[in-house]
Amino acid sequence: MAISAPSQHLFANVLARVHAACAALAAEGGWPDADLSRVVVEPPRDAAHGDMATNAAMVLAKEARAKPRDLAEAIATRLRADDLIEKVDVAGPGFINLTLKAHVWADALRTVLREGDGYGRSGGGAAEKVNVEYVSANPTGPMHVGHCRGAVFGDALASLLAFAGYDVTREYYINDAGAQVDVLARSAFLRYREALGENIGEIPEGLYPGDYLKPVGQALAAEHGDKLLKMSDAEWLPLVRAKAIAMMMEEIKGDLAALSIKHDVFFSERSLIETGNNRVAETVDYLRSKGDVYEGRLPPPKGGPVEDYEDREQTLFRATAYGDDIDRPLLRSDGSYTYFAADIAYHRDKFDRGFREMIDVWGADHGGYIKRVQAAIKAVTSGKAALDVKIVQLVKLLRAGEPVKMSKRSGDFVTLREVVDEVGSDAVRFMMLYRKNDAVLDFDLAKVIEQSRENPVFYVQYGHARGHSVFRNAREVVPDLPEDAAGRAAFLAGAAIERLTDTAELDLLRRLALYPRMIEAAAVAHEPHRIAFYLYDLASEFHALWTRGRDLPYLRFIINNDAEITKARLALVQGVVSVLASGLAVLGVHAPDEMR
Repeated sequence: MAISAPSQHLFANVLARVHAACAALAAEGGWPDADLSRVVVEPPRDAAHGDMATNAAMVLAKEARAKPRDLAEAIATRLRADDLIEKVDVAGPGFINLTLKAHVWADALRTVLREGDGYGRSGGGAAEKVNVEYVSANPTGPMHVGHCRGAVFGDALASLLAFAGYDVTREYYINDAGAQVDVLARSAFLRYREALGENIGEIPEGLYPGDYLKPVGQALAAEHGDKLLKMSDAEWLPLVRAKAIAMMMEEIKGDLAALSIKHDVFFSERSLIETGNNRVAETVDYLRSKGDVYEGRLPPPKGGPVEDYEDREQTLFRATAYGDDIDRPLLRSDGSYTYFAADIAYHRDKFDRGFREMIDVWGADHGGYIKRVQAAIKAVTSGKAALDVKIVQLVKLLRAGEPVKMSKRSGDFVTLREVVDEVGSDAVRFMMLYRKNDAVLDFDLAKVIEQSRENPVFYVQYGHARGHSVFRNAREVVPDLPEDAAGRAAFLAGAAIERLTDTAELDLLRRLALYPRMIEAAAVAHEPHRIAFYLYDLASEFHALWTRGRDLPYLRFIINNDAEITKARLALVQGVVSVLASGLAVLGVHAPDEMR
Protein backbone atom coordinates (compact mmCIF):
# COMPACT_ATOMS: atom_id res chain seq x y z
CA MET A 1 0.00 0.00 0.00
CA ALA A 2 1.42 3.39 -0.96
CA ILE A 3 1.88 5.80 1.92
CA SER A 4 1.10 9.41 1.22
CA ALA A 5 3.76 11.95 2.06
CA PRO A 6 3.18 13.48 5.50
CA SER A 7 2.41 17.15 5.77
CA GLN A 8 5.01 19.47 7.22
CA HIS A 9 4.86 19.19 11.00
CA LEU A 10 4.58 22.24 13.23
CA PHE A 11 8.25 22.56 14.21
CA ALA A 12 9.33 22.15 10.59
CA ASN A 13 6.72 24.73 9.56
CA VAL A 14 8.01 27.30 12.06
CA LEU A 15 11.61 26.49 11.13
CA ALA A 16 10.79 27.20 7.47
CA ARG A 17 9.39 30.58 8.52
CA VAL A 18 12.50 31.39 10.56
CA HIS A 19 14.65 30.38 7.57
CA ALA A 20 12.59 32.65 5.32
CA ALA A 21 13.05 35.60 7.68
CA CYS A 22 16.80 34.99 7.90
CA ALA A 23 17.13 34.55 4.14
CA ALA A 24 15.34 37.84 3.51
CA LEU A 25 17.64 39.65 5.93
CA ALA A 26 20.67 37.99 4.36
CA ALA A 27 19.63 39.09 0.88
CA GLU A 28 19.11 42.66 2.07
CA GLY A 29 22.31 42.75 4.11
CA GLY A 30 24.67 41.42 1.48
CA TRP A 31 25.31 37.95 2.93
CA PRO A 32 23.01 35.84 0.71
CA ASP A 33 25.06 32.65 1.00
CA ALA A 34 24.37 32.23 4.70
CA ASP A 35 24.41 28.63 5.95
CA LEU A 36 20.91 28.15 7.36
CA SER A 37 21.49 24.44 8.11
CA ARG A 38 22.71 25.31 11.61
CA VAL A 39 19.52 27.18 12.46
CA VAL A 40 17.17 25.11 14.61
CA VAL A 41 13.78 25.56 16.23
CA GLU A 42 13.21 23.58 19.42
CA PRO A 43 11.21 23.67 22.63
CA PRO A 44 12.66 26.17 25.12
CA ARG A 45 14.35 24.78 28.21
CA ASP A 46 11.90 26.76 30.34
CA ALA A 47 8.26 26.57 29.21
CA ALA A 48 7.72 30.04 30.70
CA HIS A 49 9.82 31.45 27.87
CA GLY A 50 7.31 30.49 25.17
CA ASP A 51 6.44 27.63 22.87
CA MET A 52 9.58 27.46 20.72
CA ALA A 53 13.06 28.95 20.60
CA THR A 54 15.58 29.48 17.80
CA ASN A 55 19.33 29.95 17.77
CA ALA A 56 19.25 31.76 14.40
CA ALA A 57 20.95 34.96 15.51
CA MET A 58 23.61 33.14 17.50
CA VAL A 59 24.78 30.97 14.60
CA LEU A 60 24.40 33.58 11.82
CA ALA A 61 25.91 36.63 13.55
CA LYS A 62 29.41 36.03 12.19
CA GLU A 63 28.22 35.77 8.58
CA ALA A 64 25.98 38.82 9.08
CA ARG A 65 28.88 40.75 10.63
CA ALA A 66 26.53 41.83 13.39
CA LYS A 67 26.19 41.42 17.12
CA PRO A 68 23.93 38.42 17.91
CA ARG A 69 21.55 40.59 19.92
CA ASP A 70 21.17 43.13 17.10
CA LEU A 71 20.60 40.40 14.53
CA ALA A 72 18.07 38.75 16.85
CA GLU A 73 16.08 41.98 17.05
CA ALA A 74 16.03 42.21 13.23
CA ILE A 75 14.86 38.61 12.88
CA ALA A 76 12.28 39.15 15.62
CA THR A 77 10.83 42.15 13.78
CA ARG A 78 10.14 40.01 10.71
CA LEU A 79 8.74 37.09 12.72
CA ARG A 80 6.28 39.33 14.58
CA ALA A 81 4.42 39.76 11.29
CA ASP A 82 3.95 36.03 10.87
CA ASP A 83 0.38 34.72 11.11
CA LEU A 84 1.37 31.78 13.34
CA ILE A 85 3.27 33.82 15.90
CA GLU A 86 1.66 35.71 18.77
CA LYS A 87 4.79 37.07 20.44
CA VAL A 88 8.57 37.18 19.88
CA ASP A 89 11.04 37.89 22.69
CA VAL A 90 14.80 38.31 22.44
CA ALA A 91 16.61 36.94 25.46
CA GLY A 92 20.19 37.05 26.73
CA PRO A 93 22.90 37.46 24.09
CA GLY A 94 20.54 36.76 21.19
CA PHE A 95 18.21 33.83 21.72
CA ILE A 96 14.77 34.23 20.19
CA ASN A 97 11.71 32.86 22.01
CA LEU A 98 8.44 32.39 20.16
CA THR A 99 4.91 32.18 21.50
CA LEU A 100 2.44 30.80 18.96
CA LYS A 101 -1.16 31.87 18.46
CA ALA A 102 -3.83 29.80 20.18
CA HIS A 103 -5.32 28.38 16.98
CA VAL A 104 -1.99 26.75 16.10
CA TRP A 105 -2.43 24.04 18.72
CA ALA A 106 -5.95 23.18 17.58
CA ASP A 107 -4.66 22.94 14.01
CA ALA A 108 -1.79 20.72 15.18
CA LEU A 109 -4.27 18.32 16.78
CA ARG A 110 -6.33 18.27 13.59
CA THR A 111 -3.13 17.23 11.78
CA VAL A 112 -2.78 14.30 14.19
CA LEU A 113 -6.38 13.28 13.56
CA ARG A 114 -6.09 13.68 9.80
CA GLU A 115 -2.85 11.69 9.44
CA GLY A 116 -3.69 8.95 11.95
CA ASP A 117 -1.11 6.14 11.78
CA GLY A 118 1.00 8.26 9.46
CA TYR A 119 1.43 11.11 11.93
CA GLY A 120 5.12 11.48 12.69
CA ARG A 121 6.14 9.53 9.60
CA SER A 122 8.84 11.44 7.78
CA GLY A 123 10.37 11.65 4.35
CA GLY A 124 13.59 12.92 5.90
CA GLY A 125 15.43 9.70 5.10
CA ALA A 126 14.80 10.31 1.40
CA ALA A 127 14.76 6.53 0.79
CA GLU A 128 18.50 6.37 1.53
CA LYS A 129 19.68 2.77 1.87
CA VAL A 130 20.77 1.89 5.41
CA ASN A 131 22.08 -1.45 6.62
CA VAL A 132 21.40 -2.21 10.28
CA GLU A 133 23.29 -5.26 11.49
CA TYR A 134 22.24 -6.53 14.89
CA VAL A 135 22.24 -9.62 17.09
CA SER A 136 24.87 -11.51 15.02
CA ALA A 137 25.30 -13.87 17.98
CA ASN A 138 27.65 -16.80 17.52
CA PRO A 139 25.54 -19.82 16.48
CA THR A 140 26.81 -21.82 19.44
CA GLY A 141 23.73 -21.82 21.65
CA PRO A 142 20.38 -20.24 22.43
CA MET A 143 19.98 -16.49 22.80
CA HIS A 144 20.64 -15.13 26.27
CA VAL A 145 19.56 -11.94 28.02
CA GLY A 146 22.65 -10.06 26.84
CA HIS A 147 21.76 -10.80 23.21
CA CYS A 148 18.20 -9.72 23.94
CA ARG A 149 19.01 -6.08 24.51
CA GLY A 150 20.99 -5.74 21.28
CA ALA A 151 18.26 -7.56 19.38
CA VAL A 152 15.51 -5.25 20.63
CA PHE A 153 17.63 -2.13 20.17
CA GLY A 154 18.60 -3.03 16.60
CA ASP A 155 15.07 -3.98 15.63
CA ALA A 156 13.58 -0.79 17.09
CA LEU A 157 16.28 1.32 15.44
CA ALA A 158 15.54 -0.29 12.07
CA SER A 159 11.81 0.40 12.53
CA LEU A 160 12.52 3.99 13.56
CA LEU A 161 14.67 4.59 10.47
CA ALA A 162 12.01 3.06 8.22
CA PHE A 163 9.37 5.29 9.85
CA ALA A 164 11.65 8.27 9.18
CA GLY A 165 11.82 7.47 5.47
CA TYR A 166 14.98 5.38 5.08
CA ASP A 167 15.23 2.20 3.00
CA VAL A 168 16.32 -0.20 5.72
CA THR A 169 17.83 -3.67 5.48
CA ARG A 170 17.96 -5.71 8.70
CA GLU A 171 20.97 -8.01 8.70
CA TYR A 172 22.41 -10.82 10.84
CA TYR A 173 26.06 -11.80 10.41
CA ILE A 174 26.52 -15.51 11.15
CA ASN A 175 29.95 -16.10 12.70
CA ASP A 176 30.26 -19.61 11.30
CA ALA A 177 33.92 -19.67 10.30
CA GLY A 178 35.88 -19.29 13.54
CA ALA A 179 37.27 -21.66 16.13
CA GLN A 180 34.10 -21.38 18.24
CA VAL A 181 32.04 -23.33 15.71
CA ASP A 182 34.59 -26.14 15.76
CA VAL A 183 34.15 -26.21 19.55
CA LEU A 184 30.40 -26.35 18.92
CA ALA A 185 30.89 -29.32 16.56
CA ARG A 186 33.00 -31.22 19.11
CA SER A 187 30.42 -30.48 21.83
CA ALA A 188 27.62 -31.73 19.55
CA PHE A 189 29.64 -34.85 18.67
CA LEU A 190 29.83 -35.66 22.37
CA ARG A 191 26.02 -35.41 22.59
CA TYR A 192 25.83 -37.61 19.47
CA ARG A 193 27.79 -40.31 21.28
CA GLU A 194 25.47 -39.84 24.25
CA ALA A 195 22.43 -40.26 21.97
CA LEU A 196 23.91 -43.58 20.80
CA GLY A 197 23.90 -44.81 24.40
CA GLU A 198 27.42 -43.96 25.53
CA ASN A 199 27.93 -42.61 29.05
CA ILE A 200 29.89 -39.43 28.36
CA GLY A 201 30.30 -38.38 32.01
CA GLU A 202 31.19 -34.79 32.81
CA ILE A 203 31.46 -32.41 29.88
CA PRO A 204 35.19 -31.71 29.40
CA GLU A 205 36.54 -28.22 30.04
CA GLY A 206 36.44 -26.08 26.91
CA LEU A 207 33.29 -27.63 25.42
CA TYR A 208 29.74 -26.23 25.65
CA PRO A 209 28.01 -27.91 28.63
CA GLY A 210 24.36 -26.92 28.10
CA ASP A 211 21.56 -29.43 27.58
CA TYR A 212 20.51 -27.49 24.46
CA LEU A 213 22.92 -29.62 22.38
CA LYS A 214 21.17 -32.89 23.26
CA PRO A 215 18.62 -32.50 20.40
CA VAL A 216 21.53 -31.93 17.99
CA GLY A 217 23.13 -35.18 19.12
CA GLN A 218 19.82 -37.00 18.74
CA ALA A 219 19.31 -35.58 15.24
CA LEU A 220 22.81 -36.68 14.23
CA ALA A 221 22.17 -40.17 15.58
CA ALA A 222 18.86 -40.39 13.70
CA GLU A 223 20.49 -39.22 10.46
CA HIS A 224 23.79 -41.10 10.55
CA GLY A 225 23.39 -43.96 13.01
CA ASP A 226 26.88 -44.91 14.23
CA LYS A 227 28.62 -44.09 10.92
CA LEU A 228 30.25 -40.93 12.28
CA LEU A 229 32.08 -42.96 14.91
CA LYS A 230 33.96 -44.75 12.14
CA MET A 231 35.15 -41.52 10.53
CA SER A 232 38.25 -39.48 11.26
CA ASP A 233 37.93 -36.07 12.90
CA ALA A 234 38.59 -34.41 9.57
CA GLU A 235 35.68 -36.34 8.03
CA TRP A 236 33.00 -35.96 10.69
CA LEU A 237 33.84 -32.42 11.85
CA PRO A 238 32.42 -30.52 8.82
CA LEU A 239 29.27 -32.71 8.83
CA VAL A 240 28.60 -32.21 12.52
CA ARG A 241 29.50 -28.53 12.36
CA ALA A 242 27.06 -27.84 9.53
CA LYS A 243 24.23 -29.70 11.31
CA ALA A 244 24.89 -28.01 14.64
CA ILE A 245 25.06 -24.53 13.10
CA ALA A 246 21.85 -25.11 11.14
CA MET A 247 19.98 -26.30 14.24
CA MET A 248 21.36 -23.50 16.41
CA MET A 249 20.35 -20.89 13.84
CA GLU A 250 16.83 -22.32 13.73
CA GLU A 251 16.68 -22.06 17.51
CA ILE A 252 18.03 -18.50 17.42
CA LYS A 253 15.43 -17.52 14.81
CA GLY A 254 12.74 -19.03 17.04
CA ASP A 255 14.02 -17.07 20.03
CA LEU A 256 13.97 -13.87 18.00
CA ALA A 257 10.48 -14.64 16.71
CA ALA A 258 9.30 -14.72 20.33
CA LEU A 259 10.18 -11.03 20.38
CA SER A 260 8.74 -10.44 16.87
CA ILE A 261 12.24 -9.81 15.52
CA LYS A 262 12.99 -10.76 11.94
CA HIS A 263 15.93 -10.13 9.63
CA ASP A 264 15.97 -9.56 5.89
CA VAL A 265 19.44 -11.02 5.40
CA PHE A 266 21.39 -13.76 7.17
CA PHE A 267 24.97 -13.39 5.93
CA SER A 268 27.40 -16.28 6.46
CA GLU A 269 30.98 -15.44 7.36
CA ARG A 270 32.02 -18.75 5.81
CA SER A 271 30.54 -17.62 2.48
CA LEU A 272 33.32 -15.03 2.25
CA ILE A 273 35.89 -17.79 1.83
CA GLU A 274 34.06 -20.90 0.62
CA THR A 275 32.14 -19.80 -2.47
CA GLY A 276 34.95 -20.24 -4.98
CA ASN A 277 35.86 -16.57 -4.63
CA ASN A 278 37.82 -15.77 -1.49
CA ARG A 279 36.50 -12.31 -0.72
CA VAL A 280 38.85 -11.90 2.23
CA ALA A 281 41.97 -12.49 0.11
CA GLU A 282 40.53 -10.29 -2.63
CA THR A 283 39.90 -7.46 -0.17
CA VAL A 284 43.38 -7.67 1.32
CA ASP A 285 44.85 -7.62 -2.21
CA TYR A 286 42.75 -4.56 -3.03
CA LEU A 287 43.99 -2.72 0.05
CA ARG A 288 47.55 -3.74 -0.78
CA SER A 289 47.17 -2.26 -4.26
CA LYS A 290 46.18 1.05 -2.64
CA GLY A 291 49.23 1.00 -0.39
CA ASP A 292 47.14 0.30 2.71
CA VAL A 293 48.66 -3.14 3.43
CA TYR A 294 52.35 -3.71 4.10
CA GLU A 295 54.76 -6.15 5.72
CA GLY A 296 56.07 -4.78 8.99
CA ARG A 297 56.66 -5.24 12.67
CA LEU A 298 54.44 -3.65 15.29
CA PRO A 299 56.10 -1.79 18.15
CA PRO A 300 55.60 -3.24 21.65
CA PRO A 301 52.34 -2.03 23.22
CA LYS A 302 52.49 0.95 25.52
CA GLY A 303 50.91 0.59 28.92
CA GLY A 304 49.25 -2.75 28.28
CA PRO A 305 48.75 -5.63 25.86
CA VAL A 306 47.38 -4.98 22.38
CA GLU A 307 45.00 -7.58 21.02
CA ASP A 308 46.65 -9.84 18.41
CA TYR A 309 50.12 -8.40 19.13
CA GLU A 310 52.98 -10.63 18.06
CA ASP A 311 56.65 -9.61 17.93
CA ARG A 312 57.25 -10.70 14.34
CA GLU A 313 57.20 -9.50 10.76
CA GLN A 314 53.59 -9.66 9.62
CA THR A 315 50.95 -8.41 7.19
CA LEU A 316 49.45 -5.20 8.53
CA PHE A 317 46.62 -2.85 7.56
CA ARG A 318 47.69 0.80 7.68
CA ALA A 319 44.86 1.69 10.07
CA THR A 320 46.65 4.73 11.50
CA ALA A 321 46.27 6.45 8.13
CA TYR A 322 42.49 6.37 8.69
CA GLY A 323 42.22 7.43 12.32
CA ASP A 324 43.09 4.29 14.31
CA ASP A 325 45.70 4.23 17.07
CA ILE A 326 47.81 1.39 15.68
CA ASP A 327 48.16 -0.60 12.47
CA ARG A 328 46.33 -3.93 12.59
CA PRO A 329 47.35 -7.51 11.69
CA LEU A 330 45.53 -9.25 8.85
CA LEU A 331 47.27 -12.65 8.96
CA ARG A 332 47.99 -14.93 11.90
CA SER A 333 51.30 -16.72 12.31
CA ASP A 334 49.72 -19.90 10.87
CA GLY A 335 48.84 -18.05 7.65
CA SER A 336 45.08 -17.82 8.30
CA TYR A 337 43.25 -14.50 8.15
CA THR A 338 42.36 -12.66 11.35
CA TYR A 339 38.75 -11.98 12.30
CA PHE A 340 39.46 -8.35 11.45
CA ALA A 341 40.38 -9.23 7.86
CA ALA A 342 37.06 -11.05 7.47
CA ASP A 343 35.22 -8.08 8.96
CA ILE A 344 36.80 -5.77 6.39
CA ALA A 345 35.67 -8.06 3.56
CA TYR A 346 32.18 -8.30 5.06
CA HIS A 347 31.72 -4.54 5.27
CA ARG A 348 33.12 -4.15 1.76
CA ASP A 349 30.42 -6.58 0.65
CA LYS A 350 27.82 -4.32 2.27
CA PHE A 351 29.25 -1.38 0.33
CA ASP A 352 29.15 -3.40 -2.91
CA ARG A 353 25.45 -4.07 -2.21
CA GLY A 354 24.81 -0.33 -2.28
CA PHE A 355 25.00 0.66 1.39
CA ARG A 356 26.74 3.95 2.08
CA GLU A 357 25.35 4.16 5.59
CA MET A 358 25.95 1.20 7.88
CA ILE A 359 24.97 0.74 11.51
CA ASP A 360 26.38 -2.12 13.59
CA VAL A 361 24.97 -2.98 17.02
CA TRP A 362 27.69 -4.52 19.18
CA GLY A 363 28.03 -5.81 22.71
CA ALA A 364 29.72 -4.01 25.57
CA ASP A 365 33.01 -5.90 25.15
CA HIS A 366 33.58 -4.67 21.57
CA GLY A 367 34.17 -0.98 22.24
CA GLY A 368 37.88 -1.25 21.49
CA TYR A 369 37.14 -2.65 18.05
CA ILE A 370 35.26 0.36 16.70
CA LYS A 371 38.07 2.60 15.44
CA ARG A 372 39.78 -0.14 13.45
CA VAL A 373 36.60 -1.17 11.61
CA GLN A 374 35.68 2.43 10.90
CA ALA A 375 39.21 2.99 9.59
CA ALA A 376 38.94 -0.10 7.38
CA ILE A 377 35.62 1.06 5.92
CA LYS A 378 37.12 4.45 5.07
CA ALA A 379 39.97 2.68 3.29
CA VAL A 380 37.99 0.02 1.47
CA THR A 381 35.28 2.43 0.26
CA SER A 382 37.58 5.42 -0.40
CA GLY A 383 35.63 7.36 2.21
CA LYS A 384 32.29 6.87 0.45
CA ALA A 385 30.67 4.88 3.28
CA ALA A 386 30.33 5.50 7.00
CA LEU A 387 29.83 3.15 9.93
CA ASP A 388 28.06 4.09 13.15
CA VAL A 389 28.60 1.52 15.90
CA LYS A 390 26.05 1.45 18.71
CA ILE A 391 27.38 -0.26 21.81
CA VAL A 392 24.74 -2.02 23.91
CA GLN A 393 25.71 -2.32 27.54
CA LEU A 394 25.13 -5.24 29.89
CA VAL A 395 21.80 -6.33 31.35
CA LYS A 396 21.63 -7.24 35.02
CA LEU A 397 18.75 -9.67 35.44
CA LEU A 398 17.01 -9.40 38.80
CA ARG A 399 13.91 -10.70 40.52
CA ALA A 400 12.65 -8.41 43.29
CA GLY A 401 16.12 -6.94 43.52
CA GLU A 402 18.00 -10.25 43.70
CA PRO A 403 20.19 -11.69 40.91
CA VAL A 404 18.51 -14.46 38.90
CA LYS A 405 20.15 -17.88 38.89
CA MET A 406 21.23 -19.56 35.67
CA SER A 407 19.28 -22.35 34.02
CA LYS A 408 20.41 -25.96 33.62
CA ARG A 409 19.43 -25.99 29.98
CA SER A 410 21.87 -23.27 28.99
CA GLY A 411 24.57 -24.23 31.44
CA ASP A 412 25.82 -20.79 32.40
CA PHE A 413 23.31 -18.10 31.39
CA VAL A 414 19.62 -17.16 31.45
CA THR A 415 18.04 -17.62 28.03
CA LEU A 416 16.03 -15.00 26.19
CA ARG A 417 13.16 -17.43 25.83
CA GLU A 418 12.93 -17.96 29.58
CA VAL A 419 12.58 -14.22 30.15
CA VAL A 420 10.01 -13.71 27.38
CA ASP A 421 7.97 -16.69 28.59
CA GLU A 422 7.87 -15.24 32.10
CA VAL A 423 7.06 -11.56 31.51
CA GLY A 424 5.97 -11.32 27.86
CA SER A 425 7.41 -9.71 24.75
CA ASP A 426 5.99 -6.23 25.41
CA ALA A 427 7.66 -5.85 28.81
CA VAL A 428 10.98 -7.09 27.43
CA ARG A 429 10.97 -4.84 24.38
CA PHE A 430 9.86 -1.64 26.11
CA MET A 431 12.10 -1.98 29.15
CA MET A 432 15.15 -2.87 27.03
CA LEU A 433 14.61 0.50 25.35
CA TYR A 434 13.77 2.49 28.48
CA ARG A 435 17.40 3.34 29.03
CA LYS A 436 20.03 4.66 26.63
CA ASN A 437 21.85 1.79 24.94
CA ASP A 438 25.27 2.67 26.37
CA ALA A 439 24.08 2.54 30.01
CA VAL A 440 23.93 -0.66 32.06
CA LEU A 441 20.33 -1.84 32.46
CA ASP A 442 18.79 -3.45 35.54
CA PHE A 443 15.92 -5.65 34.34
CA ASP A 444 13.78 -6.78 37.26
CA LEU A 445 11.38 -9.58 36.36
CA ALA A 446 9.07 -8.66 39.24
CA LYS A 447 8.92 -4.92 38.57
CA VAL A 448 8.22 -5.15 34.82
CA ILE A 449 4.88 -6.85 35.47
CA GLU A 450 3.73 -4.49 38.24
CA GLN A 451 0.62 -2.47 37.48
CA SER A 452 1.89 0.89 38.67
CA ARG A 453 3.37 4.16 37.46
CA GLU A 454 6.79 2.81 38.43
CA ASN A 455 6.46 0.27 35.61
CA PRO A 456 6.80 2.35 32.41
CA VAL A 457 5.51 -0.28 29.98
CA PHE A 458 2.32 -0.74 32.01
CA TYR A 459 1.86 3.01 32.40
CA VAL A 460 2.16 3.69 28.66
CA GLN A 461 -0.05 0.78 27.60
CA TYR A 462 -2.57 1.77 30.28
CA GLY A 463 -2.69 5.25 28.75
CA HIS A 464 -3.77 3.73 25.43
CA ALA A 465 -6.32 1.48 27.13
CA ARG A 466 -7.66 4.35 29.25
CA GLY A 467 -8.26 6.39 26.10
CA HIS A 468 -10.37 3.59 24.64
CA SER A 469 -12.25 3.33 27.92
CA VAL A 470 -13.12 7.02 27.58
CA PHE A 471 -14.48 6.37 24.06
CA ARG A 472 -16.67 3.51 25.29
CA ASN A 473 -18.11 5.65 28.10
CA ALA A 474 -18.57 8.70 25.87
CA ARG A 475 -21.18 7.10 23.64
CA GLU A 476 -23.89 8.02 26.14
CA VAL A 477 -23.17 11.70 25.38
CA VAL A 478 -21.95 11.32 21.78
CA PRO A 479 -23.93 8.32 20.52
CA ASP A 480 -22.74 8.70 16.91
CA LEU A 481 -19.05 8.41 17.87
CA PRO A 482 -17.57 5.86 15.41
CA GLU A 483 -15.89 2.76 16.84
CA ASP A 484 -13.07 2.48 14.31
CA ALA A 485 -10.02 4.72 14.74
CA ALA A 486 -10.07 6.29 11.27
CA GLY A 487 -13.80 7.04 11.40
CA ARG A 488 -13.55 8.38 14.93
CA ALA A 489 -10.60 10.65 14.04
CA ALA A 490 -12.42 12.04 10.98
CA PHE A 491 -15.55 12.63 13.07
CA LEU A 492 -13.66 14.41 15.85
CA ALA A 493 -11.59 16.57 13.50
CA GLY A 494 -14.70 18.74 13.15
CA ALA A 495 -14.94 19.34 16.90
CA ALA A 496 -14.51 22.81 18.45
CA ILE A 497 -10.95 22.03 19.53
CA GLU A 498 -10.32 25.73 20.23
CA ARG A 499 -12.40 25.24 23.40
CA LEU A 500 -9.45 23.35 24.94
CA THR A 501 -8.00 26.17 27.04
CA ASP A 502 -6.94 24.59 30.32
CA THR A 503 -3.19 24.65 30.91
CA ALA A 504 -2.98 20.86 31.16
CA GLU A 505 -4.93 20.46 27.91
CA LEU A 506 -2.64 22.89 26.11
CA ASP A 507 0.44 21.14 27.48
CA LEU A 508 -0.86 17.87 26.07
CA LEU A 509 -1.46 19.53 22.69
CA ARG A 510 2.13 20.79 22.72
CA ARG A 511 3.40 17.32 23.57
CA LEU A 512 1.52 15.82 20.61
CA ALA A 513 2.92 18.50 18.28
CA LEU A 514 6.44 17.55 19.38
CA TYR A 515 6.14 13.91 18.23
CA PRO A 516 7.27 14.30 14.57
CA ARG A 517 10.27 16.39 15.55
CA MET A 518 11.23 13.83 18.20
CA ILE A 519 11.02 11.04 15.61
CA GLU A 520 13.29 12.91 13.20
CA ALA A 521 15.83 13.72 15.91
CA ALA A 522 15.83 10.15 17.23
CA ALA A 523 16.36 8.78 13.72
CA VAL A 524 19.29 11.13 13.02
CA ALA A 525 20.90 10.27 16.37
CA HIS A 526 20.13 6.53 16.04
CA GLU A 527 18.51 6.61 19.49
CA PRO A 528 15.20 4.72 19.73
CA HIS A 529 15.14 5.14 23.51
CA ARG A 530 13.94 8.71 22.89
CA ILE A 531 10.61 7.27 21.77
CA ALA A 532 10.20 5.28 24.98
CA PHE A 533 10.98 8.36 27.05
CA TYR A 534 8.55 10.49 25.03
CA LEU A 535 5.74 7.93 25.32
CA TYR A 536 6.13 7.76 29.09
CA ASP A 537 5.97 11.57 29.34
CA LEU A 538 2.91 11.67 27.07
CA ALA A 539 1.14 8.95 29.05
CA SER A 540 2.02 10.67 32.33
CA GLU A 541 0.50 13.98 31.19
CA PHE A 542 -2.61 12.17 29.94
CA HIS A 543 -3.07 10.28 33.22
CA ALA A 544 -2.53 13.52 35.14
CA LEU A 545 -5.25 15.27 33.12
CA TRP A 546 -7.61 12.36 33.74
CA THR A 547 -6.90 12.63 37.48
CA ARG A 548 -7.54 16.40 37.44
CA GLY A 549 -10.91 15.70 35.88
CA ARG A 550 -11.74 13.39 38.75
CA ASP A 551 -10.95 16.16 41.24
CA LEU A 552 -12.38 19.03 39.14
CA PRO A 553 -15.58 17.84 37.43
CA TYR A 554 -15.56 20.65 34.84
CA LEU A 555 -12.31 19.21 33.39
CA ARG A 556 -13.65 15.70 32.84
CA PHE A 557 -13.40 14.31 29.33
CA ILE A 558 -17.15 13.62 29.28
CA ILE A 559 -19.51 16.45 30.24
CA ASN A 560 -23.07 15.12 30.18
CA ASN A 561 -24.76 18.40 29.35
CA ASP A 562 -22.15 19.72 26.87
CA ALA A 563 -21.63 17.53 23.82
CA GLU A 564 -19.36 20.10 22.11
CA ILE A 565 -16.71 20.29 24.85
CA THR A 566 -16.97 16.52 25.15
CA LYS A 567 -16.18 16.15 21.44
CA ALA A 568 -13.25 18.56 21.76
CA ARG A 569 -11.80 16.54 24.64
CA LEU A 570 -12.46 13.29 22.83
CA ALA A 571 -10.46 14.74 19.93
CA LEU A 572 -7.60 15.31 22.37
CA VAL A 573 -7.93 11.74 23.68
CA GLN A 574 -7.92 10.44 20.10
CA GLY A 575 -4.71 12.38 19.45
CA VAL A 576 -3.08 10.84 22.52
CA VAL A 577 -4.26 7.33 21.61
CA SER A 578 -3.02 7.70 18.02
CA VAL A 579 0.44 8.87 19.04
CA LEU A 580 0.79 6.26 21.79
CA ALA A 581 -0.14 3.56 19.28
CA SER A 582 2.26 4.97 16.70
CA GLY A 583 5.21 5.15 19.06
CA LEU A 584 4.55 1.71 20.52
CA ALA A 585 4.36 0.27 17.00
CA VAL A 586 7.80 1.68 16.17
CA LEU A 587 9.14 0.04 19.34
CA GLY A 588 7.41 -3.24 18.47
CA VAL A 589 5.10 -3.13 21.51
CA HIS A 590 1.35 -3.77 21.45
CA ALA A 591 -1.14 -0.97 22.18
CA PRO A 592 -4.04 -2.70 24.00
CA ASP A 593 -7.56 -1.34 24.00
CA GLU A 594 -8.12 -2.93 27.42
CA MET A 595 -5.76 -3.98 30.22
CA ARG A 596 -6.43 -7.55 31.27
